[in-house]
This record gives sequence, C-alpha cells and structure tokens, in this order.
Amino acid sequence: MNLADVNAPLKSKIDQYVIAQVKEKREALGISQKDLAGELELSKGFIGKIENRKYPSHYNIKHLNKLAKILHCSPQDFLPEKPI
Repeated sequence: MNLADVNAPLKSKIDQYVIAQVKEKREALGISQKDLAGELELSKGFIGKIENRKYPSHYNIKHLNKLAKILHCSPQDFLPEKPI
C-alpha cells in the first residue's frame, strides 16, 4: 500500500453527496437510523457506517429506490443536477 492509498477518501464525492441528501431527508422527517434500517431491512450499524466518513459503506441503486419510497420522494432527489 502506498501513501496515496492511505490518504485517499473512503467514499467518493458522489457517494458523499448522496449520503448527505438521504441523511438530510431522513432527519427532516424525524426518522432515526434505527427506523430507516428497519424499513430497508438492514442493520442500524450499517446505516451508521454509511453516514460515517470513516467507513467505505454506501447506498446502492436498490437502496436508493427503497429510500425514495420511505422518504416520499424520487430517487433523482438524491443525485446532483450535474456530474461531480
């Protein structure tokens, strides 16, 4: 492993953007990580890892589709208007 690998972010910019959008919508609706995890059939710990920059975990397309249903929005609402 070289020094660049050690200093590289664990999540891409697009992952960070999507996660921030989901978290913002989740919090605006008063939904806890635990409740969201239950709706997604995932562990609370996994949602915590997704929302924590220290872990490489992130949402996939299936998650975004389910999240849109849970958070009453479009999957597109989680994506930026222009490429990052």
